[in-house]
Amino acid sequence: MIGLTHYMILSSLLFGIGVYGVLSKRNAVAILMSVELMLNAVNINFVAINRFINPDQVVGQLFAIVVIVVAAAEVSVGLALIISIYRHRKSVNLSDFNLLKW
Repeated sequence: MIGLTHYMILSSLLFGIGVYGVLSKRNAVAILMSVELMLNAVNINFVAINRFINPDQVVGQLFAIVVIVVAAAEVSVGLALIISIYRHRKSVNLSDFNLLKW
């Protein structure tokens, strides 16, 4: 039987992969995908903890839906910024994004 520990291990592995992707990638789209992976790991935690700790309430699922809505907004704004910068710089490499330097 799959227990809470299995879900926590899966979630921590996904979160670790996401953190590695954010810290090691230079491509802006890959970093956005890594952030989404980390948010999905948090969603797994919310739903699993709700299922095993208090299964008669849906608080974990509601938090997961809120995180999904925030992630969708984050991706839409992030992709809009990346597309805008790509049109001017012709690159999505983060080392080329020096627009805020004096």
